[in-house]
Amino acid sequence: MRFLNDYRDIVGDKVISDIIKAARPLYGKRVIHINSTFYGGGVAEMLTSLVPLMNDVGLDAGWRIIRGAPEFFSITKKFHNALQGDEIHLTDIKKRLYKEINEDFAYYTHINHDAVVIHDPQPLPLINFYKKRQPWIWRGHIDLSHPNPELWKFLTNFILKYDVTIVSHEKYKNDLPMEYKIIHPAIDPLSNKNHDMSATEIREHLEKFQVPNEKPMITQISRFDKWKDPLGVLEIYKLVKKEVDCRLILCGSMAPDDPEGIEIYQEVQQRAANLIESGDVTLLTLESNFLVNALQRASSVVIQKSLREGFGLTVTEAMWKKTPVVASNVGGIPLQIQDGENGYLAEPDDIRGFADRVIHLLKNPDKAGKIGERAHESVRQNFLITRILQDYLDLFNDLLVAKNGR
Repeated sequence: MRFLNDYRDIVGDKVISDIIKAARPLYGKRVIHINSTFYGGGVAEMLTSLVPLMNDVGLDAGWRIIRGAPEFFSITKKFHNALQGDEIHLTDIKKRLYKEINEDFAYYTHINHDAVVIHDPQPLPLINFYKKRQPWIWRGHIDLSHPNPELWKFLTNFILKYDVTIVSHEKYKNDLPMEYKIIHPAIDPLSNKNHDMSATEIREHLEKFQVPNEKPMITQISRFDKWKDPLGVLEIYKLVKKEVDCRLILCGSMAPDDPEGIEIYQEVQQRAANLIESGDVTLLTLESNFLVNALQRASSVVIQKSLREGFGLTVTEAMWKKTPVVASNVGGIPLQIQDGENGYLAEPDDIRGFADRVIHLLKNPDKAGKIGERAHESVRQNFLITRILQDYLDLFNDLLVAKNGR
């Protein structure tokens, strides 16, 4: 368990003081967060740190997970893809099952809190099945800039019932006629995935998981998801390998709310079979935050070749570890990377451009080091969990204190 004061040496006294001051009017207020999984992905990781910190500063905060059959998560994965621009066959059966799972969940989940925060599309319809007595907030974490129109119209039936929507980028608000807030995601610098590691610890974790590191590594840490384009990363690696002898690591979790993950993994495994056999490419699906931490620190370059990206916390994580990043110029990634200053951006379809930037960093370690230092400082100032805590406290004060005149 981590407490607010544990972050004092990282963020400074003023940040700690401002958070304590913002929490005072909210002492004892009951807040509940609801999403679809306890692990696998940035939402679960943020809530793992955020909920205890909310309790530490005086709120009564909880976290629940919506239950659902595999068919439900298959449908919501299709929703996830369609919200990022895919086509979808939106049948009445899909709509009915989506709403029924939420209705069933509502029957055995009491919500009598002062504020409710619903994360992403899976539990979105819950608001239909409660007598609303408090502010409801919908937090969308994905890239909503080009949603499938048919699906967006269907989901808007629920979204309009919320008091506030939270998105990660101005481009994601989609002209909803309601109050919205921009809250950028962030990482916990003290979590197992992000805390400091010595060179010995890094080596031990790599050895434990049989990751060879005798040559430079380029790494992508992401779910095996088509939007993360692992097949495109393979093509980048092939170009880089022609000029610099290096190894590619693709590491991603298999989250329970993402049934497509194993299919994408198998496709990558088949496409990279020869490179895997030669030892040039390593695929990892291990659930180890220590391993991710070690990989991001040991890598010479981290890649994030997303086709769509709500924000890209794996970018933030690598930047925090002073590892130079080459990432797609999409979604929330440009909010983090200033091209050429604290990382490099490339268009997602520009394989050659990605490869050239990676090669440049591998051949110029001094420049890579300076970029990594600047990246670390930009994360410290803008993208740590204490800032999200402050953002939520400000929002709750607006909804529960200022508007109620208390």
